[in-house]
Amino acid sequence: MTRLREDLALITAKTLEHYNERAADFWEGTCHHDVKQNIEALLRHIRGAPPLRILDFGCGPGRDLAAFRSLGHDPIGLEGSPPLAAMAREHSGCEVWEQDFLALKLPADRFDGIFANASLFHVPCQELPRVLSELHAALKPDGVLFTSNPRGNSWNRGRYGAYHDLESWRGFLERAAFVKLEHYYRPPGLPLERQPWLASVWRRNGVSGEI
Repeated sequence: MTRLREDLALITAKTLEHYNERAADFWEGTCHHDVKQNIEALLRHIRGAPPLRILDFGCGPGRDLAAFRSLGHDPIGLEGSPPLAAMAREHSGCEVWEQDFLALKLPADRFDGIFANASLFHVPCQELPRVLSELHAALKPDGVLFTSNPRGNSWNRGRYGAYHDLESWRGFLERAAFVKLEHYYRPPGLPLERQPWLASVWRRNGVSGEI
């Protein structure tokens, strides 16, 4: 189903409203989450010497920005919710861009890596090829994209989510000229049916065909 522009605007508005109203609770509920596995998955595939330029796409209140900075890298956050962006600046001391995922303005060939941890599932499927193309263009040649998304398809407590299994996600990423490096499921150490998160790492390859 193709969504009208008005529908897309409503999806974005409702999802951002959810985060705006719960920014403090979101920080309290996620600040101690252990995503070291995901950070390491991105960094080990990047070619180049630190400090690395990392875009934390959907950085939320800044937990992972602070982690990248503590490792000696040069991270920048991108966040659609103004309250969360303000918290990210406070918690990390990093630059944070306030941008709607569906209206990105990213510099070309800027980043060694993009860390999209629990963020791209907020992009409706019809817009995903364009957004992935924009992320592709923002990476340096051979740059690396990390993604983590829940599996399924639904609104979740007021937030829109377009969830994907590995094959559907692979289709989107390969059409945007990314090459898969690895994937795994989270949380670690549990049976697959209790691992709702699909994490995957992709390398920019050539020129994206989706604009």
